[in-house]
Amino acid sequence: SQKKNRSYAHDEEKPNSKKATLQYKVIASIDNYHLLEINLLTGRHHQIRTQLAAINCPIKGDERYGFKRGNRDRSIHLHAWKLAFRHPVTDELVKLEAPIPDEVVWQAFDF
Repeated sequence: SQKKNRSYAHDEEKPNSKKATLQYKVIASIDNYHLLEINLLTGRHHQIRTQLAAINCPIKGDERYGFKRGNRDRSIHLHAWKLAFRHPVTDELVKLEAPIPDEVVWQAFDF
């Protein structure tokens, strides 16, 4: 069911909820599509999907969080291009980078 395994965003604190914070910046826009840089300050279940849907900007293909239709392959257009975090044991900074998918929507932003 689409309703299960879903998170919700609220403007005010609710009982039994956890604070979720992110920062975002619009890098580029083409028609109604936006390329965003997102900096997660907390790491909650479906946080990016939930918070973007809450500001009426659901991720392309993400029917669970409000996009009107799914992608044919059932994917959503959410991609972790660069990721950095502190290793929990060594405290070293770990940096990862993944190539931009070779797909028409991503390539439209001219990487």
